[in-house]
Amino acid sequence: VQLVESGGGLVQPGESLRLSCVASGFAFSTYVMSWFRQAPGKEREVVAVISSGGSTTNYANSVKGRFSISRDNYKNTVYLQMNMLKPEDTAVYYCGTLGYWGQGTLVTVSE
Repeated sequence: VQLVESGGGLVQPGESLRLSCVASGFAFSTYVMSWFRQAPGKEREVVAVISSGGSTTNYANSVKGRFSISRDNYKNTVYLQMNMLKPEDTAVYYCGTLGYWGQGTLVTVSE
């Protein structure tokens, strides 16, 4: 299993970012995929989850209405669209499945 995240960066509060995660080494289209994040000094937490076909999504209360998870099963890719970013969204973001995570991509929200 290999998961490679990209798309992180430094943005100001209120701006947007889209994260991508390209998966390989397993039957991507048959598995639930998730985005997690880990802020400095805090435990990793789940941010969003999407079903294998993409029809069902769930979000942490802290990001509901601002973040959107989606997937393209032809490209073996899962996305996280993040809008109205806040400083408290600063973290390393990981995609994950089957107990595996990628290396993460850093999102920093700061003036």
